Amino acid sequence: MNRLLLAALLLALSASAAAEVYTYVDAQGNRVYTDKPHANATRVDIRPSNNMSASPPLPAPARKVKRKQAITHYDMLRILIPEPDATIHDGAGNLIVTVTSEPALQPNHGYRLLLDGKVIAGPTVSPVFPLQNIDRGTHQLAAEVIDNQETVIERTPAQPFHMQRISLIQKRRINPCTTDDYGVRPECPLADKPEDDE
Repeated sequence: MNRLLLAALLLALSASAAAEVYTYVDAQGNRVYTDKPHANATRVDIRPSNNMSASPPLPAPARKVKRKQAITHYDMLRILIPEPDATIHDGAGNLIVTVTSEPALQPNHGYRLLLDGKVIAGPTVSPVFPLQNIDRGTHQLAAEVIDNQETVIERTPAQPFHMQRISLIQKRRINPCTTDDYGVRPECPLADKPEDDE
């Protein structure tokens, strides 16, 4: 009990450099510590505390955040379908063009498709372009990757394809026009309708 009292007293007194501690033995033989002088008491020398005043913690070093560098080029961009110099047989002149890139399309980038040097579709994140009513003959396809400022990041070389469509004359040969077809089927215009025999 006395040791606990002593420890508490020493802690309390160590807070003040000017405080003095005295000790003596009381009538019951117990060692007593006090800060007041007493008969037969001796002064106790207390060494200065080695406690340091609290200092503010040092700021944590700023974390360097790695930012992904914007891709300024693609390793590969090409038209998968149709293949170069392909011949397409479609009476309506329809065609589905598919492109691919490596790496995959990045954020804020889009695909754009050119037909004979003119933008025909896009920009879009879809690599599939359905085209309709392409005139018969040879055409040039090219694909681009552009950013949201429409800056061209990558572009394929132009590659040819050939669209073959059945002419109206060929359609009429395959499926001749009847009286009810004139003005209904494109290959059977009203101007070509024969006059009814009276």
